[in-house]
Amino acid sequence: MRKFLFMLIFSISAVAFGQENYWQQQVNYNIDVTLNDSDKSLKGFEKIVYKNNSPQTLDFIWFHIWPNAYKHDSTALFRQIKNDTARVKKAEDVTYGYIDQLSFKADGKVAGTEPHPNPQYIDVLKVKLNNPLKPGDSVVITTDFRVKLPSYFSRSGFADGQFMACQWYPKPAVYDKEGWHEFPYLDMGEFYADYGNFRVNITVPSAYVVGATGELKSAAELAQYKKIGASNASNRTKRPQLYVPSGKAVTKTLTYVAENVPDFAWFADKKFVIQYDTAKLGSGKIIDVFNYYHDKTPTIWNNSIDYTKDAVKKYSGWIGEYEYPVVQVVEGPANNSSGGMEYPMITLITSPDAKKESLDAVIAHEVGHNWFMSMLGSNERKHTWLDEGLNTYFQFRYEAEKYRLNSLFGDAIPAEIRALPEREFLQSLYGALSSVPMDSPIDIPADQFKSSEEYGLISYVKTALWLFILESQVGREKMDAAFKSYFSKWKHKHPQPKDLQQALETSLGIPLDNYFNLLHKEGAFK
Repeated sequence: MRKFLFMLIFSISAVAFGQENYWQQQVNYNIDVTLNDSDKSLKGFEKIVYKNNSPQTLDFIWFHIWPNAYKHDSTALFRQIKNDTARVKKAEDVTYGYIDQLSFKADGKVAGTEPHPNPQYIDVLKVKLNNPLKPGDSVVITTDFRVKLPSYFSRSGFADGQFMACQWYPKPAVYDKEGWHEFPYLDMGEFYADYGNFRVNITVPSAYVVGATGELKSAAELAQYKKIGASNASNRTKRPQLYVPSGKAVTKTLTYVAENVPDFAWFADKKFVIQYDTAKLGSGKIIDVFNYYHDKTPTIWNNSIDYTKDAVKKYSGWIGEYEYPVVQVVEGPANNSSGGMEYPMITLITSPDAKKESLDAVIAHEVGHNWFMSMLGSNERKHTWLDEGLNTYFQFRYEAEKYRLNSLFGDAIPAEIRALPEREFLQSLYGALSSVPMDSPIDIPADQFKSSEEYGLISYVKTALWLFILESQVGREKMDAAFKSYFSKWKHKHPQPKDLQQALETSLGIPLDNYFNLLHKEGAFK
């Protein structure tokens, strides 16, 4: 692998300010939602306190109403799926969903709404404010809503008795120094959301086990989950103990609280096996760890909580300590082997045919998104690599250190390569990857990739290779220190590529203009 030459003279003052005049909006949520498992719908009410921290006065707020992306086959979501030659599951394989019964009010008065001018963007809505929202002021926005869930095929919906409530509530689009980011929901291309605090009351039939973003504040339910989960984690060779609702109530309401997160998702199934343990981080902080999976024999999920604990400990040591009080992993529906999808404090894993090592790897990757999605809230739609690629770089390290394996190559790695020390193993791995054709540049918006295959290859793999090039120049110890500096400076904010560059340059003490120019280079790194 060729080494890149850097300038010898470097001035810290050239990049001394990265956060000067920085601002971001604050969006706090109170949501009540009820699951109707018979007609596969959600009925809800939300109250949002939107604080305008920008220097501009706002007359409206764009809202994502993403369940409408599933409404018919002419939305931006379905058009992207139909045009994706690499995608196996086509639009005609799904049951449609939508959101309706919206009734927006701003500070208690009815607020007018307008559809997006692009007819494909029926999942974007303008909510007009009754009074201008001046810098530093807040507005209270409320609305009812009903969601008809689609069959599960693109991160949200129902399948096999399981409910995946993702992208389910009306949500303000991000307004930042570049303006509004009122993009539609897409399958290839993820999210960008403002930070806020959530208090969500979820009402479900009493037999359901629920996992959700945040801490469960319903004490009796939490105690039961922990008791059952600890027993299952301790007795993995026996039939698991299953959840049985206490009392005779037909429904129950569970309250979840999450602070400083960009999103909220929840999952429910009557047949979840619960595992519970704790993880002690380097500082001594102890977090709760829950895994939810399906009761079947045999299953490799009975050891999955160990993978969750390992991932959160490793990433905490490499990048910066896990900020949240709980981490959770959920097994998704069978026959949906898309890999996984992350949300703050909880992730869905859909790899039903995985081996132990590949399940561990995908759990590590999705848990890792708590850093490169949740705690570092970059614009994934515009700069996918800031999330997926940085995360993949650490995932590959996790796999190499633990197994001398890599999920891209599977069993194809020769025994003599697996026998190498971890550092040499990774050099061999990235050497092989450097010969794989990767034509597109890294830093292009997600919706501009030709297919999901190219999207994954470039955003994930080419970015990991790009980072390993820098590691090869500066050494792993300095690379880790640089990432810790980046994390410390930008956690709970919205970093841009230049912010990553400045953080790395400041920590490493070298200019990286030539290196970051490679993000825009087509083809291989030469």
